[in-house]
Amino acid sequence: MEIKKSPKADLQNKRGLLLEIGLAVALLLVIGAFAYTPKEHRIEKVDMNYGPVEEEITEITRQDQKPPEPPKKVEMKVIADLLQVVTNDTKITTDVDFAEFSDDTEILQQVEVVEETIEDDAPFVTAETMPSFQGGDLNTFRNWVQSNVKFPQIALENGIQGRVILSFVIERDGRLTNIKVLQTPDRSLSEEAIRVLNKSPKWAPGKQRNQVVRVSYTLPVEFRVAN
Repeated sequence: MEIKKSPKADLQNKRGLLLEIGLAVALLLVIGAFAYTPKEHRIEKVDMNYGPVEEEITEITRQDQKPPEPPKKVEMKVIADLLQVVTNDTKITTDVDFAEFSDDTEILQQVEVVEETIEDDAPFVTAETMPSFQGGDLNTFRNWVQSNVKFPQIALENGIQGRVILSFVIERDGRLTNIKVLQTPDRSLSEEAIRVLNKSPKWAPGKQRNQVVRVSYTLPVEFRVAN
């Protein structure tokens, strides 16, 4: 079936007219754009007749420095000028008149010589005269200790033996004091050695410059089980 168009609805007939209208509108827009001019902005004239501002300049002055004072002269007296050097054969006279002294005046003063005393209480390790025990030395005392110690039963049962090293001081009156344990394999052995030392008879004290002094000793005590 063939479709028929109405002559009023056909736009092809009006194509030329629409094109002319579009060109006319575009031309009017271009003319309006060229005719438009922006507002002018006026620039005020700058006053160039101003003068420079003068600033007051203060001069920097320096105080006159005083020249350094010259060093003062120091007078030094030479001792050689004050001393009068004389030879061995020159006789020297004095102005002292011994007639002014009466017969009762003691010219010579007797000075008593006091023997120096040792005030330091620290014991000596070595003295001029060492203390003695029953007429002997430290070995005599060690033999006396070894003959008086008894092997502790508790150390014997546990198989403990060895050497106990003690230190002590022989006082000025011959007493044995300040017993200290320096080394021990067991407490029971050291207690037995201390017990014997506390029973020690008095010693003959040591001397230093003929004065009785304190002397310190170190003594090893052996605890051995004989096989």
